[in-house]
Amino acid sequence: MAGNREFISRRVHSLLGVIPIGLFLIVHLVVNHAATGGAESFQRAINFMEDLPFLIVLEWVLIYLPLLFHAVYGLYIAFTSKSNVGRMGYFRNWMYILQRITGVIALIFIAWHVWETRIAKAFGAELNFQMMADILSSPFMFGFYLVGVLSVIFHFSNGLWSFMVSWGITISPRSQVISTYVTLIIFVLLSIIGIQALLAFV
Repeated sequence: MAGNREFISRRVHSLLGVIPIGLFLIVHLVVNHAATGGAESFQRAINFMEDLPFLIVLEWVLIYLPLLFHAVYGLYIAFTSKSNVGRMGYFRNWMYILQRITGVIALIFIAWHVWETRIAKAFGAELNFQMMADILSSPFMFGFYLVGVLSVIFHFSNGLWSFMVSWGITISPRSQVISTYVTLIIFVLLSIIGIQALLAFV
């Protein structure tokens, strides 16, 4: 019974990492990338998102609650599972341990980012281009955001590989090799978008 519950929990954890959290990550990166067109372009993208109907319901159902479950169960996995990197050192085993490390970094970064933006907005701050420019004006915060964004993107991209394996999409060794290259390309492309967005604010 406990084994079945853990199997289901891991499946749900994996699914939520892709849908809806992964999809939201892509949307969020694209919205932030609008900053490369200047403050007005970024504000138009923000206004579009802010004007979505039932925004609060959408945020809680599609972002906060799935993210909370994914984060809590992800921490459980990170601190209870064992890796064999030291003994074997295969590429996929390194990806396994990096998935756990970037998951913890991503959680810290996301919590801080939500505090600086969404919660600050709830207390009256204006969520706009200048807010992000002020945050990223500090070299330390820029470095923190850079590491955080890359960790989130890696965690999603590598998690996508695990998702396809665990859900039986990539079963054969060949399909898993192909998906490795595909997810690495996704990581590179999303990283370029994320870095360009950060640089646009400075």
